[in-house]
Amino acid sequence: MTELICGVDEVGRGPLAGPVVAAAVILDPRNPIDGLNDSKKLSEKRRERLYVEIHEKALAFAVGRAEVEEIDAINILQASLLAMKRAVEGLSLAPGHVLVDGNRLPQLSCSAEAIIGGDGSEPCISAASIIAKVTRDREMVALDGVYPGYGFARHKGYPTKIHLQALQEQGITKSHRRSFGPVKRLLLTAGGTMLGNNDTGRNNL
Repeated sequence: MTELICGVDEVGRGPLAGPVVAAAVILDPRNPIDGLNDSKKLSEKRRERLYVEIHEKALAFAVGRAEVEEIDAINILQASLLAMKRAVEGLSLAPGHVLVDGNRLPQLSCSAEAIIGGDGSEPCISAASIIAKVTRDREMVALDGVYPGYGFARHKGYPTKIHLQALQEQGITKSHRRSFGPVKRLLLTAGGTMLGNNDTGRNNL
């Protein structure tokens, strides 16, 4: 039997809000998918189409995540590795070997290798990057409805000028990462009490 190769990638290390999301994908070599690439190099429309095709053609796929509270507790690198580990463990098929984008590996029960730029060179990692990005982007669009005025649907939690201005004007929500510089500094300036006026107390999506 041919060894099952799994690609793994994560999305969401840089944002000030929301979870870090990882995906693990085992492609079917008998059913290839054209146009796979690093999700950041694809248009949103193209990503959405490939997302559906990956769901239809992959032998197995799974999503793992680490929530804001975990990111603040163990740092973003460890949270990213944890999300990757959870994605692999969520697969319905056990991979024989795992290819991970980047230069760090999560703790896994099978062999694995890290590949810098793998999301652009290894189709299975490209597929994982697409699944992870579309999944997280959709969550941030939904979060925009929970916390209107922050622009989550546009910037997906990244520290854009609009986002930083909204933080100053509206305060910090439960979905913001308190260990990240701009949020941490705002909390220190406000004495740790600067909670957004429209924060309903809901946990982040």
